[in-house]
Amino acid sequence: MKKAFFYDTTLRDGMQGENIFFSTEDKIKIAKRLDDAGIHYIEGGWPGSNPGAEHFFEEIHHIKLKNAKIAAFGSTRRPDKTCDQDANIQALIKSKAPVVTIFGKSWDLHVETIMQNTKKENLAMIQDSVSYLIRHGREVIYDAEHFFDGYKANPDYASQTLEAAVKGGARCLVLCDTNGGSMPCEIETFTRAMVDRFKSHTDVIFGIHTHNDCAMAVANSITAVHAGAAMVQGTINGYGERCGNADLTAIIPILALKMNCDCISHENLEKLLNLSRFISETANVPPVNSRPFVGKSAFAHKGGVHVSAIMKNPRAYEHMAPELVGNKRRVIVSEQSGKSNIEYKARELGVDLGENGMNGHQIVSSIKDLEDYGYEFDAAEGSLKLIMEKLTDQFTPRFELESFRVVVEKDKERPCYSHAMIKIRVGHTTEITSAEGDGPVSALDNALRKALTTIYPQINTMHLVDFKVRVIDGMDGTAAKVRVLIESRDENSIFSTIGVSEDIIEASWQALADSFQYKLSLDNPDKVISL
Repeated sequence: MKKAFFYDTTLRDGMQGENIFFSTEDKIKIAKRLDDAGIHYIEGGWPGSNPGAEHFFEEIHHIKLKNAKIAAFGSTRRPDKTCDQDANIQALIKSKAPVVTIFGKSWDLHVETIMQNTKKENLAMIQDSVSYLIRHGREVIYDAEHFFDGYKANPDYASQTLEAAVKGGARCLVLCDTNGGSMPCEIETFTRAMVDRFKSHTDVIFGIHTHNDCAMAVANSITAVHAGAAMVQGTINGYGERCGNADLTAIIPILALKMNCDCISHENLEKLLNLSRFISETANVPPVNSRPFVGKSAFAHKGGVHVSAIMKNPRAYEHMAPELVGNKRRVIVSEQSGKSNIEYKARELGVDLGENGMNGHQIVSSIKDLEDYGYEFDAAEGSLKLIMEKLTDQFTPRFELESFRVVVEKDKERPCYSHAMIKIRVGHTTEITSAEGDGPVSALDNALRKALTTIYPQINTMHLVDFKVRVIDGMDGTAAKVRVLIESRDENSIFSTIGVSEDIIEASWQALADSFQYKLSLDNPDKVISL
């Protein structure tokens, strides 16, 4: 069985992506999660480039990891300087990282035109730097920057740069597609050529580092492993400069499940979805629903024929069991749904349709009518559950609205602010409360929360995380219907609810009320106060 190693560079290369930033505390938390998930190497940053990276290495040095080795990243020594004189090399030593990943130039264009160096001095820089770091007790990984472009331009010189690293003592040579422009056929040919060239060095392994500028980063990484590479560098969720790096959330399950590589335990593979979402949330970047393996839509089924088939055998429309990567199967209900979608979704949501199945047909018809009006239940499963309960006479509200009033005020001294007064009935009790908010929906949310929290204290664990408004048909101008989607979360789950109306406040109230009703049905499914 072929062995493979994962090298994560989310904390360095990933942070070069637009709008990606991690504090030192964030980086420590991420490193712990990567270690817990079985990643072999975690690159913490370039200690010679910024104080944040240096602080990370100071902190992580005191933390005991169970799986991963921490790597510091840097460049070879500068031309015409010794390693003792080079501040970058000294910062790598000072970081105390047990592994140092050092990059050097493989492309003669960069050596002679960009750096205005000589090819001979570049080879000396590579060999000297690797040798110096090894003498200081570091495990050295050599990143051959721009290797594939360099090999296409001058294959002999690109190969010599790898030989210089090996002479210096490097035993892991990483071939980098730095510009992200190489094709899988080129990756396979050139990687295999290098594996063959260095086959007499039985202790040397190859790695691959790709970028996604041609949407080939994952394919190129997998191809390189097929051609003989053993280490794969990448980032969680594919974060990185320009179009991003190779996405480890796709590469890890492909190598483990599709190529049967010895690389990660089944237990750690099941942590992949949570790892992806944790890093997405820490980066404050919304998850990509269509992301393979770990995306919300990766195992979602909408077409009635598909759903009917997976109810008999999931293999009919799924290439693997979603639970292997911590994901789950989802069936989406929409105007394209059939009776099979409704039956599957009802079972998943815990709604009893009865034995004759007639309610399934009725729900399909009602869903299609509502979606024709403007609802979109594939994006609002919280509201879908409530609708299904209402259509099957299983819904008992945890509260009922009597009335609300929202006032928006603006004066010259401060921006607009909102005040909401709400009257609801819970059991035989009427509650009247008021609250302010940053906007009308915020004020309604605060007022409703204030009214319910003494009766349902679990409301305090739920908060609104996203609010979207979409004009359904702009032809009617300000009288057009709007669709409001609200995403809420508690300590266990994320759920979405929806409202549609010609009035944006009415649509917002529908979605907001559904979010509270859904939350309360999750926490106390059988405990309903009589109204």
